Amino acid sequence: MTRTSIRTLLSAGDISALSSAGSTDEPPLTTPRDPAREAARRELSKRMYHENDPSLIQRALDAFWDWLGKLLNAASTATPGGTLGLVVIILAVVALVAALWWRLGSPRRQPTSSATLFDDRPRSAADHRAAAEAHAAQGHWNQAVQERMRALVRALEERALLDVRPGRTADEAAAEAGRALPAHTDRLRAAAHDFDDVTYGGRSATEQSYHRIAELDRDLERAKPQLATSSAHSTAPNTHQGAAE
Repeated sequence: MTRTSIRTLLSAGDISALSSAGSTDEPPLTTPRDPAREAARRELSKRMYHENDPSLIQRALDAFWDWLGKLLNAASTATPGGTLGLVVIILAVVALVAALWWRLGSPRRQPTSSATLFDDRPRSAADHRAAAEAHAAQGHWNQAVQERMRALVRALEERALLDVRPGRTADEAAAEAGRALPAHTDRLRAAAHDFDDVTYGGRSATEQSYHRIAELDRDLERAKPQLATSSAHSTAPNTHQGAAE
């Protein structure tokens, strides 16, 4: 007896037909409906009747596609133009996202923590500049930007415009150098951002970004610092004069 026939007999409640299906020579048996239904349920629960059933994953996928189909149908009915209008809107959104991605590049990942500018190997500004030029000659702009920024900061340390601090970050160096060289504050901040984007933000440097930092490095070599002591001396006579009055 097949699974379908058992279900048919079970739903119809024809217990006498279920009994006579096994043998035609014996008189039909009369079995109460509830025990017969339970017996049929046990029979249908056997593995042989479920060998061709879809797997759990397949059932989950079927449920998902059913849900997605209902969602799209509901959206198409609410969209002007029906299904065609919905397709046009989806294509427009995809085109907008692609245009933004092409224009802005990959999303910038902000570093979870600012790492140090220098590693454990102390080198001079000249050493960092030489390494930067070597990377630039090979078109390795990421490494060239990193080494040129290190050369810039090391040169300020060698001139005593920055104190030597191994754990300093690029942003900290730019902020401290901007106080001594206020005319270059914006360029220092931009150079630090370029360094962070390449080192921690997952972005790629360009030849232009390297040349901007290299030009800043050369300009800072010729720049004269604005010392805090000069402003203090300039205000000292006014202080004494006020006291004398």
